Amino acid sequence: MSRGICPRVNSCGSFWILSAVIFAAHLIDVDAYSCHEVKTAFQLRQVGPLHRVPETPGTDVDLMICKHQGPSCCTRKMEESYQLAVKRETLQNIQSYSYELEHLISGHSDAFQDMFQYLLSFSQGHLSSLLEGTYPSLSRHALPHVNQLFASLSLYLRGANVSVEASVHQFFNNLFPLVYTRLINPGIEGNMMVGIEMGDCLRMIRQDVNPFGSHPAVMAQEMAEALGAGRQLGLALEEGLEVMNATEHVSMSKECVKGLVKMVYCSHCRGLTLIKPCVGYCLNVMRGCLASVSELDQPWRRYTSLLEQLTHAMAGHHSLELALLGVRDHVNEALLYAQLHGPLITATVDKVCGLSTGAPTSMQPTSPEVTTSSVTSTSLPPSAAPSQSLPEQWQSQLAHLRSSFPLKPSKNNKHNLRTLSREFLMYLQRYKSFFAALPEMLCEGDNVVDDSTCWSGEDVVESYTGRVVGNGLHAQRQNPEVKVRSPNPTLAEVKERLELFNQETQEKFPKLGQMEAWDELGSGETEEGSTTDCDDEDGCQASGDGQEHTSHTASSGGKPLGRQPGGESPRENPSKPPSVKVIGGSATSSWAQLWSLALLFAALCLQWTLF
Repeated sequence: MSRGICPRVNSCGSFWILSAVIFAAHLIDVDAYSCHEVKTAFQLRQVGPLHRVPETPGTDVDLMICKHQGPSCCTRKMEESYQLAVKRETLQNIQSYSYELEHLISGHSDAFQDMFQYLLSFSQGHLSSLLEGTYPSLSRHALPHVNQLFASLSLYLRGANVSVEASVHQFFNNLFPLVYTRLINPGIEGNMMVGIEMGDCLRMIRQDVNPFGSHPAVMAQEMAEALGAGRQLGLALEEGLEVMNATEHVSMSKECVKGLVKMVYCSHCRGLTLIKPCVGYCLNVMRGCLASVSELDQPWRRYTSLLEQLTHAMAGHHSLELALLGVRDHVNEALLYAQLHGPLITATVDKVCGLSTGAPTSMQPTSPEVTTSSVTSTSLPPSAAPSQSLPEQWQSQLAHLRSSFPLKPSKNNKHNLRTLSREFLMYLQRYKSFFAALPEMLCEGDNVVDDSTCWSGEDVVESYTGRVVGNGLHAQRQNPEVKVRSPNPTLAEVKERLELFNQETQEKFPKLGQMEAWDELGSGETEEGSTTDCDDEDGCQASGDGQEHTSHTASSGGKPLGRQPGGESPRENPSKPPSVKVIGGSATSSWAQLWSLALLFAALCLQWTLF
């Protein structure tokens, strides 16, 4: 009996042993396909609620994107979370790369505007000090017009619809009644009736009478050219910020999002949370998603080239700085011109306005106003008229009064527009191909692997065998990973606007491409003929032989460049007395003035002896 029982017992034992082995194998198999790692990655990357991740893989999951044979740790709800997460992560990656470029543009936009306002403030103070120190009878009434002029220039540099030429001529229109009643004919301003009527008339006829010679027109032209480049640079930087803002918040198509989910998260459905995409595969996905962004490459390259050229035009030869620093000289020359031609101006005004101020007893020039801070007050001989040549001794004496120390920007001044511009151009070089290189930047570093065992979107492979396409909408026709059906309308509008801006800039400044680039870009070497210890407030002697700064003077030979008072046609008149430039504030200028005063005193003594 025991024998009958024993075989049965052995059979039962074999059955239980086999059952145990199968159960153990099942436990091992379940553990091998556990979704624990998937849940951990889901939590760490903040994809969505953890309850959406199953504990064990399912076999009857109906997925829309991450379809594959075998069990899966993904669900439809997880795919929805993956789509939201991958859009958020991709935009964050794009913003991380564009942040530096956006900061470069916005930071230098503010820095350039601050520099413009500093230069305007300095130039305004320089002109105000001239009026207060040299023309005290004018200063109190003229300073509001000075403030109005520089306020208009400030608005212009900030992009407002203001005309520089109109602002400059309006300034001289408002200045003419003050000059006429306080310098040319001092004393008549006390008559209120005459003053009000004459003021309106003088403002209207100023450009016809031309009491300031060519100086208003020259100043207006110089200011318009120099400030125009600065204004356009400010507008260009604002345009660049709008382009960057549009690309940072670009919307992604459904095909793009599906491609990104497949590249980044579909490997998680198989429990492969550490595998990285292949480089070629990543490039195809990113170039498909950023096809419309890549279309900005050509207009962006043209845009950065225009930025360089505008910066050269504005600061390459200190153009904007010198134009603003030269305002004082232009106004001073204009005032001296009016005084030297006072009798002729008075006769012309009396005929045009019909308000008699008393016929001049002689046609001698009005003596420049005498102040303690100016040496421009000299008594001209009674016989010297604007239509006659002054004696040679008087021409040489007046010539000595013209300062030969024009203002010059300092190389060591911390408020140096050229230094700021050089720094900006040096950084700008890195971002000329930003939009073409963006897909590559998103597919480098820890985001991908370039060697064996990488994710191809379907499986783990040794290398990606698909065709890698190029940038742009046209190239995406052959993209095996992302189908691009149409361009992004927002980015298409941005591209069109950028192309239009480039075209308008080129039309406004047709000579931009002809300007020389800085040879010393990025270096700190000083320019030839410049001094490093020069200070803007003191003035610097011109390099070389100390000649006059031609852009701020009428002529080295004392010839007027514009019409004579009274509306005559433009011509050269060698009989015009040399105009007098007053530049105060520097020790060098003060010594020059004292020396000139001594020469004048000696000349007067000589004339007295002869008489």
